[in-house]
Order: sequence, then C-alpha cells, then structure tokens
Amino acid sequence: MSEKTDVQAQGVAKPFGHFSQAIKMGETVYVSGQLPLDPKTGKPVGGEFPAQAKQVLDNLTAIMMACGGNLGNVMKMTLYLVDLRDFPAWDKVAKEYFFFLPPALTTVTVASLPGGCRLCLDGIVQLKAAEAAKTMM
Repeated sequence: MSEKTDVQAQGVAKPFGHFSQAIKMGETVYVSGQLPLDPKTGKPVGGEFPAQAKQVLDNLTAIMMACGGNLGNVMKMTLYLVDLRDFPAWDKVAKEYFFFLPPALTTVTVASLPGGCRLCLDGIVQLKAAEAAKTMM
C-alpha cells in the first residue's frame, strides 16, 4: 500500500497556512492552491496579471519536478480568478507552458485571494503518465 507523503519543492514560497504544497500518494499528486508568491520574499509578485500567472505556473513546475514529473503529468487544474476578464491573459500564458495536450481545467471566480493575489491554481497529477509526457516535452 502506498504511503501519503508531503511534497515541499525548492524554489516555491512556503504556504500561508498549515498545509502542504502537495501530497503524493502512490503515483497521484494533489497540488494545493498555488498563489503567485515570490519564492525569495514569500509575497505576491507585482506587476500585471501575466507576471502573476507565470509565477503560479513556475511554482507548479517546481512542484512537479520535486515529485519526479513535469507539466505533462498534470491531469486536472482548477483556476481561481478574482476577475474573469483576466482569463484571456491566463490562456495566453498557459499556452507557453502547456504547448502539448493541455490538462482539463475548471475556472471559477472568487471574491478575493490572500495577499491581493489575482489568481490561484491547484491540480491533480498522475505520475504514471511520465513516460508519455516526456515524449511531449
């Protein structure tokens, strides 16, 4: 039987609260909501929405690497936006990271996020997809 393990990736800011960046059980990884936090300061990155979107995806990439995977292993994501009008900018940035078959995505709007962040992203990952994903990268 697989054990539940905590994933703490280098280069990703520590969570605001008492929770893990991700939990791995067997070949499945459940990634907690990633805010666009600068790993050096732990504060939200400034600038326009695309900079925040890139930071969130950089965080997700670092977590995937810590688990022995890559973005090709991401099966499902939920995107939380403060303003749905930011979705076209999200989509443009996401295409730079998921230039192969993209994961399933649910997008919801929220009233606010910690630290004045404009987006948050969580995900479900299947590491067994690693070999297939490597051919896409």
